[in-house]
Amino acid sequence: MDEVKKNYSTKIEKTLSVLKEDLNTVRAGRANPAILDKINADYYGVPTPLKSLANISVPDPRTLLISPFDTSCIGAVEKAINEANLGLNPSNDGKVIRLIVPQLTEERRKELTKTVKKMGEDAKVALRNLRRDVNDQVKKMEKNGELTEDDLKKGLDQIQKMTDDGVKKIDEAVAKKEKEVLEV
Repeated sequence: MDEVKKNYSTKIEKTLSVLKEDLNTVRAGRANPAILDKINADYYGVPTPLKSLANISVPDPRTLLISPFDTSCIGAVEKAINEANLGLNPSNDGKVIRLIVPQLTEERRKELTKTVKKMGEDAKVALRNLRRDVNDQVKKMEKNGELTEDDLKKGLDQIQKMTDDGVKKIDEAVAKKEKEVLEV
C-alpha cells in the first residue's frame, strides 16, 4: 500500500509541475523568458529549442532580448517566434532580436484568465483520472487478498486526502497566475 501511495504522490507532483510549466507560458503583460520555452527553431534542419540556440535576457520589464549564439540562425529564430503566434513582433538588428511585450488590454486579460482556469481544470481532471486508477489498483489488491477491508478503507481515505491536497495546490497556482494576469 505504501508503494502505491508513493507512486501516486509522485504522479501528483508531476501533474503539478506540468501545470506550472504551462502557466509559465501564459503571457502576463511583462517580459518573461518562460513564454519562449516551448518554441523550437529550425537549426540546420533540426527543430531546436530556443534556449539551446540563444541567450534570452530581460533588459527591462517590457523587453525580451534574444542573442543567438550563432548569428546565422537569427532568421530561423525570428520565423519560429512569428509562427508561435505569441502576439509579439520580433525586431531584428542582425545580431539580436528584441521582443517588446505590449500592455495587455482588459479584454485580453479576461481571455487569458479563462485560459489559465482551463489549464487548472485540465490538471484537476488528470488528477481525478490518476485517483481513479489508484483506487482501482487498491481495490484489486483487496480482492486478491493483499489488503484487508479496513486497510482498503483507510487506503482509499488517504488517497482522497492526497487528491484534495493536490487540487488545493492546483487552485493556489491558478489563483496566483490569475492575479498576475489581471495585475495592471
